[in-house]
Amino acid sequence: MATVSISAYGSWPTPVTSELVVTAAVRLDEVRPDGTGALIWGEGRASEGGRTELVRRAVDGTVTDLLGDGGNARTAVHEYGGGAWWTSPAEPGVVFVVDWTDQRLRRRETDGTVTVLTPEPAVRRGDRFADGDVAPDGTWLVCVREHHPSAGGPATEVVNEVVRLDARGPSTPEVLVSGPDFVAAPRISRDGGRLAWVSWDHPSMPWDDTVLRVRDLGSGDEVVVAGGPGESVGEPAWHRDGTLTFLSDRTGWWNLYRWTPARGVEALVVLDAEIGVPAWQLGGSRHAVLDDGHVVFARSSEGFDALVVREPDGSLTTLDTGFTAIRSVRADGPDAVVCVAGSPTSEPGVHRVTTAGAVTTLRAPRDLGLDPATISVPEPMVYASTDVHGAAREAHALYYPPSGTGPDGELPPLLVVIHGGPTGAATPVLAVGLQYWTSRGFGVVDVDYGGSTGYGRAYREQLQGAWGIVDVADCLAAARALADAGRVDPARMAIRGGSAGGFTTLAALARADTPFSAGADHFGVADLEALARDTHKFESRYLDGLVGPYPADRDVYVERSPLHHVEDFATPLIVLQGDEDAIVPPNQSEMIVDALRDRGVPVAYLLFAGEQHGFRKAENIRRALDAELAFYARLFGFDLPADEGIAPVEILGGRSPREH
Repeated sequence: MATVSISAYGSWPTPVTSELVVTAAVRLDEVRPDGTGALIWGEGRASEGGRTELVRRAVDGTVTDLLGDGGNARTAVHEYGGGAWWTSPAEPGVVFVVDWTDQRLRRRETDGTVTVLTPEPAVRRGDRFADGDVAPDGTWLVCVREHHPSAGGPATEVVNEVVRLDARGPSTPEVLVSGPDFVAAPRISRDGGRLAWVSWDHPSMPWDDTVLRVRDLGSGDEVVVAGGPGESVGEPAWHRDGTLTFLSDRTGWWNLYRWTPARGVEALVVLDAEIGVPAWQLGGSRHAVLDDGHVVFARSSEGFDALVVREPDGSLTTLDTGFTAIRSVRADGPDAVVCVAGSPTSEPGVHRVTTAGAVTTLRAPRDLGLDPATISVPEPMVYASTDVHGAAREAHALYYPPSGTGPDGELPPLLVVIHGGPTGAATPVLAVGLQYWTSRGFGVVDVDYGGSTGYGRAYREQLQGAWGIVDVADCLAAARALADAGRVDPARMAIRGGSAGGFTTLAALARADTPFSAGADHFGVADLEALARDTHKFESRYLDGLVGPYPADRDVYVERSPLHHVEDFATPLIVLQGDEDAIVPPNQSEMIVDALRDRGVPVAYLLFAGEQHGFRKAENIRRALDAELAFYARLFGFDLPADEGIAPVEILGGRSPREH
């Protein structure tokens, strides 16, 4: 850490501006070999309206954009998407991609020729496709279809199915699997004779109870491979020898198993660590089986990822790559995988890693030009908190200290960051948007409250029936632990979160004993009852587990909703919301803003046109960051840097026009 004294925490001059956050910034999507020796990956580009471009890196290192012309490889299945594109094992270079604009599936040839494979639905964007797989002979494919019979209709009318399509020309989808509320990961065996898929039903989420089935496509016979009540299975993958690998948390951790018709299910890797992650998005891959029998997988332990190799004899070797956040692990040749990975000092990049641990970077992270002393590195934090009954338990977090020192006798302000999900996790990878705060003199604690992933099923289930209690307790305890240790200023502590994290932010502020003097709610939930009545299908029964069945437990929904506790809400708040958010609709933000302004609580509200659940456009990402900084500067009494051109934010009580 830097040791130069600077006048006031929060006001330090820094190269980590909102402009740096978005300049050349990309969200790296999945990476896949295309069969020609080349690789393809997705890049979400904030500078291009947040669209996802597909990028191809040829064997000679030449890099080419495949879509261009505003193409956007993004699916709206489950609203969270994932699995919007895939390649064909039978036809090297061919890519199948769903475009965000109309949600129809396209085939893209190596010469750039595009064929639309799916018919025009009766309702615009009414048929959404994702998470596909191509038959070994290249003539047909399977994928998930989410059918919306009407525009803006109720969640109950949406149908999710596995369908089969002609892979080379337009066709009418043939339904192979229907009936379950949700389906995912349809995968075709290497001989083309069997289909595996995952399914689950309301009120379960995919990290609660799922079932993995295999069907013989000739006879129609089906077998349940794994899953059921109390078991989450996922990520099925077929291999040359006819085996099927998959992840299951039957031991309390998402570990790796293998199935064959003759031997049934066998354990491949059993650890007190997570190989799997919550399936908020489709198409994920945390393991790859190589043709020589090696298995390479990512595992999370105490919040940090690592790549591990399972030898054919069953022994395990952890590779010394330095990566602490890893996804999209795919086989690439006989002795290597490709993946998207980063570390606390490096943004995610695309890398090739051999089973011997040699790393080749194929898509480098941005060269940020930062002095290493500017980068705050997270410290794992285990601290005391309480459960829903007030009993003692442990909670986890990552603490990022300010990247310097302030005046003698002054302590830094604290920003408590709450991830979404709520089954998400704090990610120990360089995030410039987080360094935006630490490089100015803020301490930041990224809380892995009870309910977070990475610490086993039992920790994840601590939030069952306790959302708004356990998560809030852990955030309050993290802030107080840092204040009690003399590391942050107890009079200048703020809390911020998006989506589910926004709910926790509001719940932590809507109480008389809150230790926070400011808060930032990014598209969070203010009224649980309204959300239970008005959200998309994927999460329409999620609250059954987190809160209780609705409407039977309506009193609990009312009691837990921050909107119904505004009498205890006195902390100034900034609210940021996208006007096209289908997951947490804008009315959630409008309700809390109006209620607080009517009580005279200082509130700033920014509504961003054309944004959904999370901000993707560069200008909106910048404005959101800078407005939040301006908000804290007003409340905490530090000066904004004069050379960054940060506009002030309007803070009002009483109803008023919104800032756009």
